[in-house]
Amino acid sequence: MTHDPYETLGVKRDASQAEIKKAYRRLAKKLHPDLSQGDATTQAEFQRVGAAYDILGDPKKRRLFDAGEIDANGQERARLDPRWSYAGAAAGGTGPDDAPFGAFEDVSDIFADLFGGRVTRGRRSAPFGAPGADLRYNIEVDFLDAARGATRDVTMPDGRAIELRIPAGLRDGQVLRLKGKGAPGLHGGPSGDAYVEARVLPHPLFSRNGDDIEIELPISFDEAVLGDRVEVPTIWGPVSMKLPEGASSGQRVRLKGKGIRRAKRPAGDQYVRLSIRLPKHVDAEMKALAKRWKEYVRHDPREGMKQH
Repeated sequence: MTHDPYETLGVKRDASQAEIKKAYRRLAKKLHPDLSQGDATTQAEFQRVGAAYDILGDPKKRRLFDAGEIDANGQERARLDPRWSYAGAAAGGTGPDDAPFGAFEDVSDIFADLFGGRVTRGRRSAPFGAPGADLRYNIEVDFLDAARGATRDVTMPDGRAIELRIPAGLRDGQVLRLKGKGAPGLHGGPSGDAYVEARVLPHPLFSRNGDDIEIELPISFDEAVLGDRVEVPTIWGPVSMKLPEGASSGQRVRLKGKGIRRAKRPAGDQYVRLSIRLPKHVDAEMKALAKRWKEYVRHDPREGMKQH
C-alpha cells in the first residue's frame, strides 16, 4: 500500500523544509528500532516515515512528487510495471522493502544528532552505538608543573589510574580534554571524554604574567650601592645575575628566556624586582654610618614629587 508522504509525516503540503525535518526527527526518535524492542508494527511505521522523508526531505524529489512525476516510493509514474519496481529494489534503489535511509545521506546526520551515535545502513543493522557521557573533574596542579609542563599519574574519582599530560604554560582554570576517558559507550559506541579543570597552586617565590615569570629579590644595602653578582632562583633552576651599581628598590632586571617555554612560541622572560633590605636590628655603628652618609650624599629621593 502506498502512503502519502505528507500524511505520514503529519505536515501540510506547503510546509517548509525545516518543518518537514522537524517532523521527521520527532517521529524517527519516537519509532526508532532501538526503542521499539522488536515490535513489528512500530518498525513498519518507522520504515514508512523514513521513506516519506526520503521524498520530502530532498527538495528535488519533493518537486517531482508534487508535480506527479514520481510516486511515494520515488519511482517514475511512467514506470509502474512491477518489473521496473522490482529491478530498482534489487539494484539498491528506493523501494518499499529497502531501508528508508539508504539513499538519503542527511538521515545519518539526523540520527547522529538524535542518538549521538553511528548509523549503520540496512534493515538488519546492529543497534545504534551511542557514545558515553562526558565527565568533568577538578585537579590541583603545582605551579612549577603548570609552568614547565609535566606528566603525572592521577587516579580518577571512579578509581581508574590515567597518565595526565600537563602542557607547559597551563593557566589557572584551563580545562584539559582527555579523549575517551569519560563514561563508556552503549552498544559498542565510543567512550565519552573527560574534561579536567586545573587549579594552579600559588608558589612562595614566583608569580606569572602571561608567559613571563616575576620574582622579588631581596638585596643588601652594600649590594645596591656597589653592585655585585648574586644567585637568583628561576623556574628552570638558579642562575647568576649581575646587579648594577646604584640599584634601587622596585627596579626590575630582565632574565631573557627564563620564563615559560611553549612549542612554536617565543620563550617568556623572568623579571627580577629588586628590594633593598636592611638588617632587622639597627645598632649604634649603623646609625653612625647613616649619619655620615647623610652628610656626604646630598640626595632627596622625593625630589620629583615636589613638582606636583
